[in-house]
Amino acid sequence: MTGSTKRSLLALLIFIGLIAAACGDSSEPAATTAAAPATTEAPAESMYNLAGHCPDVVSIQTDWFPEAEHGAMYEMVGDDYTIDGEAQITSGSLVIGGEDTGVDIEVRAGGPAIGFAPVRSYMYANPGDIDFGYGTTDALVLGYEDAPMLAVAAPLEKNPQIIMWDPETYPDVETIADLRDADVLVQVFAGGSFSEIFVSDGTMNASQIDPSYDGSPARFIAEGGAIAQQAFASAEPYQYLNVFEEWGKEVKYQLIHDAGLEMYSQAFAIRTGDKAALDGCLQRLVPIVQQATIDYALNPDRANAIIVDAVATIDSFWVYSSELAAFSAAEQLRIGLVGNGPDSIVGNFEMARVQGVIDQMDAAGMDVPAGLVAADIVTNEYIDDSIGF
Repeated sequence: MTGSTKRSLLALLIFIGLIAAACGDSSEPAATTAAAPATTEAPAESMYNLAGHCPDVVSIQTDWFPEAEHGAMYEMVGDDYTIDGEAQITSGSLVIGGEDTGVDIEVRAGGPAIGFAPVRSYMYANPGDIDFGYGTTDALVLGYEDAPMLAVAAPLEKNPQIIMWDPETYPDVETIADLRDADVLVQVFAGGSFSEIFVSDGTMNASQIDPSYDGSPARFIAEGGAIAQQAFASAEPYQYLNVFEEWGKEVKYQLIHDAGLEMYSQAFAIRTGDKAALDGCLQRLVPIVQQATIDYALNPDRANAIIVDAVATIDSFWVYSSELAAFSAAEQLRIGLVGNGPDSIVGNFEMARVQGVIDQMDAAGMDVPAGLVAADIVTNEYIDDSIGF
């Protein structure tokens, strides 16, 4: 048999063997061709899913009409929102980064909408309707015995409150203490904590304080800037330059924060006794509030449109333009009203800073509960340390 004949015969035998293997008993397949067993493992739940963890409606009581300082709250309102102008409530799906969280949100106007009641008092009077609300550090201290609140996140890193003055009338004034030295009358809202503390620590004189301010620009303008007054860094500087035509020029100011009173303003808070019941919700919701703070600061247009729409629908004496909202959002970021603390985290509390305010209030003779410490009124338990600007 020739070599070529042997190779042809070998090829034929191999071919016949392959056909036989292919036509063999399929009930006993070779181990190397066995199919892997099917799996039925459920997909992981989204970290942004609040359904089953939070109330069906996350209701947030703010301290004033809708405004850009509330931007993080409106950032969480979906595009399906509705506005009840009479009740002054903006409602919709609760979203973050365009993702629906499975529950709804209500952002409620405060101030005149709730008869000027403190947020803490109104929340305690409406426990079935409202689970979350605003709590500034001094309010948390003063309300601790009768309406205790626990702040769980701080969307604003600095308090927007300022004392402002006319730089043309007082060209040498740079600080609130300079206003004291120049003996300038300062118009403030009655009942505010900062003026008591500043009088106590010597930053201001008691004779300077005029607690008759009602929010109107009329007196400041009528007196040609001879007085100073309380305001918000994220609002009045724009209004006095661009809206109040009788003035139409810049004002100068110092943040109350920079003058030495480092309160957290408009912190996100719960009734203290609700902590256990809301624990599972807070673990997921607080990081969403942190992220909404960043999202709003970096791209505020959508939330600002909701804020302006809400103010127009409420149709009260409060007027709020898209231009003011845009200024406010930009100014909050520019001067650090929003941002990380001394670390890389947004929304958390510096416990020593909170304790410092408690001590300042106590030194001023204010109604501070005996033995009150920062951990009684604020917590970082639910803060996600990985979220920051």
